Amino acid sequence: MKEDQYILFHLLLRTTAHLNNDAGKNVPFRKLKLMADLIVILGSVTVVSLISLIGIFFVGLKEAFLRRILMALVGFSCGALIGGAFIHLLPESLEETGQAHQAVFYYAIAGIIVFFIMEKFLYWRHCHEENCPVHTFVYLNLIGDGVHNFIDGMVIAASFIVSYSMGVATTLAVIFHEIPQEIGDFGVLVYGGLNKWKALAYNFASALTAVAGSLITYYLASYMLGMDVLLVPFAAGGFIYIAATDLMPELHKKSHATESIIQLFAILAGIGLMSAVKILLS
Repeated sequence: MKEDQYILFHLLLRTTAHLNNDAGKNVPFRKLKLMADLIVILGSVTVVSLISLIGIFFVGLKEAFLRRILMALVGFSCGALIGGAFIHLLPESLEETGQAHQAVFYYAIAGIIVFFIMEKFLYWRHCHEENCPVHTFVYLNLIGDGVHNFIDGMVIAASFIVSYSMGVATTLAVIFHEIPQEIGDFGVLVYGGLNKWKALAYNFASALTAVAGSLITYYLASYMLGMDVLLVPFAAGGFIYIAATDLMPELHKKSHATESIIQLFAILAGIGLMSAVKILLS
């Protein structure tokens, strides 16, 4: 482990020195690229934040129809998260870190542990059906979602700093996970006692923490060596945790043969999308 950290540290020093040399040779171009990166990052997290308003489009839908849609979306987002982690984030992290392969997996494990802690101690609960149980701690749930969205913003920013292809893949994975989650969150807030407009407003305010997370990561990346390299495998661990412990258990609640086949194809479609993005952006 110490040897991996030593290799990673020196790799980051060489990378930083190379960037500084390039910046010295062409300062205007470097500033232009940094500005372009910031615009793309803010655009991506803004789109992710707007997903929090999707609940309004599902008000009034019949319960049975909504459940079928949600289960398909849960399966698709599960596949997208798995594909994002194993097809994009981990392979590109291994490529970025050179010989320090083992360190990447330690950071991925750290991501799994941190997401477990968040779910345990921040009452970060996901509900993917219309009839979600009434949550006593509605505001605490909003805080937990705010922390989750903050980390999403950090991950998206770090991914774009490493490469645009990784940034696009990460943003898509987050979006496909957010759609069923935000529908569930909207239901939680409404059934928890808020009217639909206040629920939308609170949910959107919670989602805006992604913008704060992205800005902090973008500016700190200039001062903290390797911050982006460390956050990417951390995010992969988080994606794996969400897919394996949150989404798949929801899918197992539906055991009918037809529903199971739809879920399987939805998962494969999510993985297929991440594969297609990888090919198109290579």
